[in-house]
Amino acid sequence: MTSSVLKFGGTSVGSLERIEKVADIVAARYLAGEKLAVVVSAMAGQTDDLVKLTKGVVGDGFNTPEFRNEYDVIVSSGEQVSSGLLALTLCRRGLKARSWLGWQLAMKTTTQSPARITGFEGNDFPNAVKSGEIAIVAGFQGVTTNNRISTLGRGGSDTSAVAVAAALGTNSCDIYTDVDGVYTTDPRIVSKATRISRISYEEMLEMASLGAKVLQTRSVELAMNHGVRIRVLSSFDERNTGETGTIVCSEDEIVEKQVVVGVVYSRDEAKITLYGVLDKPGVSARIFSLLAAADVNVDMIVQASARGPAVTNMVFTCPNTQSRLAEQTLEKSQEQIGFERLEIDTDIAKVSIVGVGMKSHTGVAETMFSALHEKNINIDVISTSEVKISVLIESAYTELAVRALHTAFNLDAD
Repeated sequence: MTSSVLKFGGTSVGSLERIEKVADIVAARYLAGEKLAVVVSAMAGQTDDLVKLTKGVVGDGFNTPEFRNEYDVIVSSGEQVSSGLLALTLCRRGLKARSWLGWQLAMKTTTQSPARITGFEGNDFPNAVKSGEIAIVAGFQGVTTNNRISTLGRGGSDTSAVAVAAALGTNSCDIYTDVDGVYTTDPRIVSKATRISRISYEEMLEMASLGAKVLQTRSVELAMNHGVRIRVLSSFDERNTGETGTIVCSEDEIVEKQVVVGVVYSRDEAKITLYGVLDKPGVSARIFSLLAAADVNVDMIVQASARGPAVTNMVFTCPNTQSRLAEQTLEKSQEQIGFERLEIDTDIAKVSIVGVGMKSHTGVAETMFSALHEKNINIDVISTSEVKISVLIESAYTELAVRALHTAFNLDAD
């Protein structure tokens, strides 16, 4: 019998009462004959508390290998608590269950932070699941090649769950959270947003990277690479069936592809402009090599002509949390790069439309830009790929832009 992998997020295990509800779901599926591996996050808010404790000792910006190692030891402990509590709850009901930590799984990772999974070693874990034991896995954590605890970054339990599914050879992974699927946009902004029944890996990757917070980007990437279908469900909905939730799958499994499946946004962006950059070969490479070495995650990039001869202006975006690091990195090398001044704007938002149907339809950009024009919303920067168009706008217009685009692409519920 094929094993099933279930994952429960922080809100799903946020209290002893919620853990009992999770145990109800797990027990029902186990008693129906499924062999289960269950991945859990830390209880809601616990990781934030652990991060605060760590910063209370060392403050911000302390980034030596020793600090990262001990930081991972501390913040990974939340999942250890929730996995043990769920295992105890199931054992109390007379079911055979035990907790598994990252090092016990031999889930090997890189040493950088956040770590990336490189593979599993040993057969104890798959054999335990096949024998009928309910394996409760502490998500978010692994073990490096030098036997130190590592963590996978925020939302890393999603990645843990997909990795466990791949290791067990199962082609599906059910992720239980506090929403009942992936929506066409944020329902808090657009009341007519609808749940998407099926979405391709490509579309979900774009939506996750552009601001949708339902799944971690790397979990979708891993699922696509290993052919694992993800189903997003609500642990708060007792009516969950095979027809509920959102299935993330191959594009080939979606019969009718919409031009645009969703509108996503992010307010956590910073726009950095370098004025008077020397316009000669190798300058761009130098700028972005320095930023890459500092682990600054650059997104949109635009180069525009400047007024003076032989100079240009360079504009790029990065997460707001990294803007100060980007500024320090570039100003430290101002003479080496050759630019006049640097300016940071954090009063911006990135709004994007996503859909694999863009590959075969014309007029998508025209519809998007016309909808924004009708609302008198000015576009600052534009970025495109095969399945998305992103624009940078003034933050105050975020909700208006999302509503306008949701309507323009016929995503509003009847």
